[in-house]
Amino acid sequence: MTSVPQSPYTRALGDRLDDLHPRLRAYFAAVPDGAVGIGEGVFHVVGTPRRWLWPLLRILERRGVVAAVWERDVPFRVENRTIASRAIGERTFHFARGPWVMHDAVALTRHGRVVDGLGEPGLIAACFDVEVHDGALRLTSRAVGVRLGRLRIRIPRLVSPVVRLTERFDDDVDRQQVALTIDAPLIGRVYEYRGEFEYAVPHIAEVPRTAQKEHSA
Repeated sequence: MTSVPQSPYTRALGDRLDDLHPRLRAYFAAVPDGAVGIGEGVFHVVGTPRRWLWPLLRILERRGVVAAVWERDVPFRVENRTIASRAIGERTFHFARGPWVMHDAVALTRHGRVVDGLGEPGLIAACFDVEVHDGALRLTSRAVGVRLGRLRIRIPRLVSPVVRLTERFDDDVDRQQVALTIDAPLIGRVYEYRGEFEYAVPHIAEVPRTAQKEHSA
């Protein structure tokens, strides 16, 4: 029997889980061991038009955090796994210059929030409040920090960027929609992506019947 680990999102939501759209409940549920949740769609916009930020973003891009681009209609693929009660995600963006992969790992905090470690290995960590509004999931960052080796530095609130993520399901188009924004004090919008996709968790492949017959023989 396939074991099902716990999802940090469902644990953070608790009784509020029932307020989520049913398709989102499936998306934020734990992925069974050995399986991979797969989503494919298009981001309508990705990045920032503020080119003066790109040199900094290129440093983060090399670690799989954010990309130094400003592109529209970007095809993407997301692969979700649940490992040791963490939600592990890999998002492959197919930019005009070639593919780029964003890495993140979400865990539950002892305060009932979720913390998202971005990058490979983890470089940025953002702690989020988790809310449900009109069937959609909303995450708003309370704190953002940087990991430098064994040292973790929390960015002071006065200069800390605010990360907002909204996941909703549109029944009219039968697609999941996602929007992420990052806003910095005094500067404003420094990064974003938004788009829509289809998502499913394929069943774990069973042993082919021919192999079963050979084994039984």
